Amino acid sequence: MAKTTKKNDKASEATPVTSPFPQPVLDAQRDLLIKERARYVKSADALKAEADSLMNEREPGDTQFDEESGEGDSLAVERERDLALSAQARAAVDLIDAALGRIEAGTYGICIHSGQPIPEERLEAIPWAAERVEFKTGSFRN
Repeated sequence: MAKTTKKNDKASEATPVTSPFPQPVLDAQRDLLIKERARYVKSADALKAEADSLMNEREPGDTQFDEESGEGDSLAVERERDLALSAQARAAVDLIDAALGRIEAGTYGICIHSGQPIPEERLEAIPWAAERVEFKTGSFRN
């Protein structure tokens, strides 16, 4: 049988951090997150479809060089913009999924860095926030 260290003993004695919010608040946040997730997925899909459509509309040699188009190929620039916005929306979906996971795990509203509660006002503004503002801005990170 392996010997446990004091570090392992302390970890097993630690009280698990649980969400500071009552179940009705968590249920409301879950509903809000699900709606936001659907909105971001719809936006990401629409932007990706638009980018694909721009690529399909493009014909070989369809590049314009003049004062208005700058470096040329405005379709390529617009397509890249749509792809970047789609990627941002997908990243938001990932953050929302993580927040939904924290609700299920019972740790929603707890800063992932400090273990302190995230202020309710912050979660009202950004329901998928995983950290307190001071950690998001980097002022308390090592």
